[in-house]
Amino acid sequence: MKRGRTVVAALALLTSGLTSGLVAGCGDGSAVSDFGTVVKGAKGTTVRAELRAGQRFSLAVPDNPSVGDDWRLVAVPDAKVASYISEERKSAGQGPGSGGTAYFVFNTKSPGSAEITLRDCWRCGQGSTPPDEESRRQSGEAVFEITVR
Repeated sequence: MKRGRTVVAALALLTSGLTSGLVAGCGDGSAVSDFGTVVKGAKGTTVRAELRAGQRFSLAVPDNPSVGDDWRLVAVPDAKVASYISEERKSAGQGPGSGGTAYFVFNTKSPGSAEITLRDCWRCGQGSTPPDEESRRQSGEAVFEITVR
């Protein structure tokens, strides 16, 4: 009976994470295999993209956690325009330190626009504020202006 309660508790935790939009995939064994239309951005840039209603898309940024990158979605966009699915990561090469790309996966919903900001808090650990001057210099945001037609 104890095993059944553990499974139910695990499913409840997973379900609550899915509804809040904060469940993340990791590595090349990601939960999402279809990234849809990939919109590439980087620290210090603003990228505009026009998409169709009902279309899957991903916001992609260069990512290397081994050097300190830690990309996060600042806020979930208006759910009427786009719904957040997950965060995924694909390595660029073999072995540790090879870097790669972080993908923030969404589905468009209804016509409208949304600004989505991704923040890289470089070497911030569990915090969201750069701990020193070097971290402040290396941290930054990528802004995506999405229009759904």
